[in-house]
Amino acid sequence: MTATDHALELVHAAARAASDKLAKQIIAFDVSEQLAITDAFVLASATNDRQVKAIVDEVEDKLREIGAKPIRREGERDGRWVLIDYGDVVVHVQHEEERAFYALERLWRDCPTITLPADVTTHER
Repeated sequence: MTATDHALELVHAAARAASDKLAKQIIAFDVSEQLAITDAFVLASATNDRQVKAIVDEVEDKLREIGAKPIRREGERDGRWVLIDYGDVVVHVQHEEERAFYALERLWRDCPTITLPADVTTHER
């Protein structure tokens, strides 16, 4: 089984939103073979807590525009690692330090990556 078309639409919208707010290291994984609860993960990182919150707000705004509402949001108060659960897709926005420490890419490296649209730019320092 692979991620649904709806999940891919959400992944692309979330990645574009993160890119618009200058997120770093944007990547998406198709986790549908490994997890029954979601199809895909989107990972993005930021250099500070305010940018984490700005990325989260933009992701929620852009996904709301296409009719998606989050089921759950965790970690917003600290602004270090915010998880937004849309059912089919889970978006992780992490401070760079949390991203390096938890290394979700390493955990999910056996899952196929999802090709992101050409207009998604992963911003580096």
